[in-house]
Amino acid sequence: MPIKFKAIERGEPGVPGGGTKKWYATVVNDQRASLKELTLDIERISTVNRADILAVLSALVQLIPEKLTNSTIVAIGDLGYFRISLKSTGEASAEEVDRNSIVRSRIIFTPGKDFKNAQQIATYQKVT
Repeated sequence: MPIKFKAIERGEPGVPGGGTKKWYATVVNDQRASLKELTLDIERISTVNRADILAVLSALVQLIPEKLTNSTIVAIGDLGYFRISLKSTGEASAEEVDRNSIVRSRIIFTPGKDFKNAQQIATYQKVT
């Protein structure tokens, strides 16, 4: 199936009144796959039963945040890996950098090779 997209109009960031507006493509995410749906799909293509799949996926969902908050990069085979990234204010010296310097943290997912390849060969369909 193709990746669906639509055109949206956006102004220039930081320009009063939006400046010159242009049209950009944006993905239309009109569906969501739940953990239950993924469990059923995995059961359909494997020999593992639904209860075991759900138990493993639930444990994974519980363990990833735990590992990330312990400064661990979480690599999940060919899927890719998760890591924490920080944004902080600049300080005059290394000694001045402390917890208060951190403005926010984000979880970054870096996809594995198969995901990157799938993205490169994807097809696109414009919707209205």
